[in-house]
Amino acid sequence: MPGNTTKTSLTHHQSFDIECSIDDVVSQPDSASKCYDDDGRLKRTGSVWTASSHIITAVIGSGVLSLAWAVAQLGWIAGPAVMILFSLVTVYTSSFLADCYRAGDLNSGKRNYTYMDAVRSILGGVNVTFCGIFQYLNLFGIVIGYTIAASISMTAIKRSNCFHQSDDKNPCHMSSNNFMIIFGVMEIFLSQIPDFDQIWWLSSVAAVMSFTYSIIGLALGIVKVAENGTIMGSLTGISIGVVSETEKIWKTSQALGDIAFAYSYAVVLIEIQDTLKSPPSEAKSMKKATKISIAVTTTFYMLCGCMGYAAFGDAAPGNLLTGFGFYNPFWLVDIANAAIVVHLVGAYQVFSQPIFAFVEKSATQRWSNINKEFRIAIPGLPSYNLNLFRLVWRTMFVILTTVISMLLPFFNDMVGVIGALGFWPLTVYFPVEMYISQKKIPKWSNRWICLQIFSVACLVISVVAAVGSIAGVLNDLKKYKPFQSNY
Repeated sequence: MPGNTTKTSLTHHQSFDIECSIDDVVSQPDSASKCYDDDGRLKRTGSVWTASSHIITAVIGSGVLSLAWAVAQLGWIAGPAVMILFSLVTVYTSSFLADCYRAGDLNSGKRNYTYMDAVRSILGGVNVTFCGIFQYLNLFGIVIGYTIAASISMTAIKRSNCFHQSDDKNPCHMSSNNFMIIFGVMEIFLSQIPDFDQIWWLSSVAAVMSFTYSIIGLALGIVKVAENGTIMGSLTGISIGVVSETEKIWKTSQALGDIAFAYSYAVVLIEIQDTLKSPPSEAKSMKKATKISIAVTTTFYMLCGCMGYAAFGDAAPGNLLTGFGFYNPFWLVDIANAAIVVHLVGAYQVFSQPIFAFVEKSATQRWSNINKEFRIAIPGLPSYNLNLFRLVWRTMFVILTTVISMLLPFFNDMVGVIGALGFWPLTVYFPVEMYISQKKIPKWSNRWICLQIFSVACLVISVVAAVGSIAGVLNDLKKYKPFQSNY
């Protein structure tokens, strides 16, 4: 049995005790590397597969449910083309971002633990402020969107059972507020998991759930197409006449925002990369994980979005599994919606952890004694260190996101706004600018000009999508009353 042990803490604020043998370190100094990475923090254990599960959890989110509606606005030509375009942009710019995890040398350079750290060390100045504003507002918006989506899915389970019991005669209208509160309570408990590296198991479960409901949605779409005996939809989407010219423009713009949201994970890429072990270099593993997960998600998106459009045509609902495009078999729809809820429980944590880490790091720098912890023994498990600041602040954060979700329960339009506002700055602008800086690409060289044209083109798409989505939210506000959402 080893003699004395040393207890240390993981990235940011790890609270579970991990033991490394001092006898081994004293007798074999090199053995310290078994417990610590080159930055003095506990050894990271993430792999390509754990990173892929984090990405899939972040990417295949509730956004997949709005893709049939998005394709319906764009049509058979532009719909799939835009999805492929966004996937290629995401892979391309993610490779730039993965190279920013370490400053200088990809194998031994100084680590950047967060997206903001990367921007600070490579670009500096006002870029850091803008990055922080966009990143944390985007993360905040995403968790609100996930709260709304989870509550709608929980409401849909209750409604589908109501429809079944009344033989579809009862409209079964009900509020989603109680379900938002239930979801919030679950997140209050889960938000006490101290660090990103400890939620790998939650991401793995969530990734399985995302495949579950995507496959069910796809299967139901195939059955619906077979039942119809024809593939519905048109080359250009919903035609003018069915909607006005203005509505066509707004809805097409909003569809771009919905698809952008479906690919939004650059905002947590560096944080995910910070969980990876090395060798090989973290950048190499992250690029591989990105290619695997984006290939998988794009395949699912194409299948689910296109099959949903083929099944319902211009009448494709904004949320494929809760807009009651499908009523039967009700038990299968219930399983799909339950899988959505479980997935979003995990996804909420994936997107909240960077916010938690940022606030707690800032608080620790200002008040050094705020990290005081109380050890709680858990039978059969490592002891848990309770941090009162973490308990109070994370609880307040979850309560705030829940209340805002109850005030603005418009899933489709909120998804579009969040996707549009976060896409260009976080997925395109900062990765491109950091790449130019790191590679020392000369201003006005051919490569520099091409990268700037690419960035401006993506900016135009983001602006168009944002305008359309904001118009949709303003239209929703005319019909909704606070805390009185009905489905």
